[in-house]
Amino acid sequence: MLRRRVLTLPMGLLAAPALAQDAYPSRPIRVIMPLAAGSAVDVMVRIVAERMGETLGQRLVIENQTGASGMIGMRNGARAMADGYTLMAVNDAVMTMLPNMNAQAGYDPLRDFAPVGQVARIRWALTAHAGFAAQDVAGLIAAARARPGQIDYASGGPGSPQHVAMEMFLQAAGVQMNHVSYRGATPALNAVAAGECPVGFFGLPTPVAFAEAGRVRILATAGPQRVASLPNVPTVAESGLPNFSFFTWGAFLAPAGTPAPAIARLNAALREAVAMPAVRDRLEGLAYEVVGNTPEQFGAALARDHAAMGALVRAANIRAE
Repeated sequence: MLRRRVLTLPMGLLAAPALAQDAYPSRPIRVIMPLAAGSAVDVMVRIVAERMGETLGQRLVIENQTGASGMIGMRNGARAMADGYTLMAVNDAVMTMLPNMNAQAGYDPLRDFAPVGQVARIRWALTAHAGFAAQDVAGLIAAARARPGQIDYASGGPGSPQHVAMEMFLQAAGVQMNHVSYRGATPALNAVAAGECPVGFFGLPTPVAFAEAGRVRILATAGPQRVASLPNVPTVAESGLPNFSFFTWGAFLAPAGTPAPAIARLNAALREAVAMPAVRDRLEGLAYEVVGNTPEQFGAALARDHAAMGALVRAANIRAE
C-alpha cells in the first residue's frame, strides 16, 4: 500500500488561493453598521459603498445592528466569519471611546478586527432646539451656570461620541448638564428637533437639514476652523473656549483573520471610490473631510487614537453609565 503524506497549512494560506479561484468577491458583501440609519457614519458609508460595489462587481449590503451604543453590532462583527464577505462600518466611538470606558464591551478593537481603511473625518456641531433661549455658546454656558444640572442634553447612548463631545464641552466650560440617552444618534437628534431635549452635539451633516427646516439652530462647530459649507457658524474655540476641538472618523474593518488578498482588494476599491470627483465633491459638500488611507496607515492611526482616548477618558473621568 502507498502511503500518502498530508500537508497541513495555516488557514490563511489556504484561504488566499480560494479567494483567487473564486475571483473574489463572487457574492454580495455584508456590511454590519453598529450605528443608527441616518447617522453621520451611515450617510458617509452608504455614499462610498455604492461606488465600491461598482468597482468590486458585487453589492455591499449594509445592515444596521444598533443597541448598547454600538456594542451589539461590534460583538456580532467580531464573531463573524473571516472570509472577506463580512465588513464592519465603524466610527471611532465604537473603536476608541466605548472600549476605554467599558471593560465589558465584549470585543477588543485592536485584536478582533483587521483594518481596511478610513473613509473620512466627521466634523461636529453643537446643536440646539430652534425654540431654545440660548442663541450661542456663551448663552448656553450662562444658562447652564444659572441652572446647574437642570438643562438636558441628548446623546446616542452612554459612551457615544455625542456623550463624549458634550462632556468634553462641559469640562472645558466648567458647567453641568443632565445627560439623556437615546438609542442612537438619529433618535437623539430627533429629540432635539422635537424639543424633548434642548441641546446636543452631533456629527455633520445630519443637523444641517433640520437647521434648514428651522427645527434646530447650529450654535457652533467643533473643529479648529469654520466649516466651509457653514461659513457664518463660529467654532466653539472662537466662541469662548480656546483650543476646543472634537472630530470623529468613519472607516471599514473586517473580522480578524480575513485573508490579506481580500483586505487589499477592499482597500483598493475604497480608495478608488473616494478619489472619484463625484464622490469626493459629495462628501466634502456634506462637511466630511476625505481620508482614504491604506490598511497599515489606518491600523497605526487606530492604535494612536485608542491610546489617546484612553488617556482623555481617564483624565476627564468620562464614563459609560
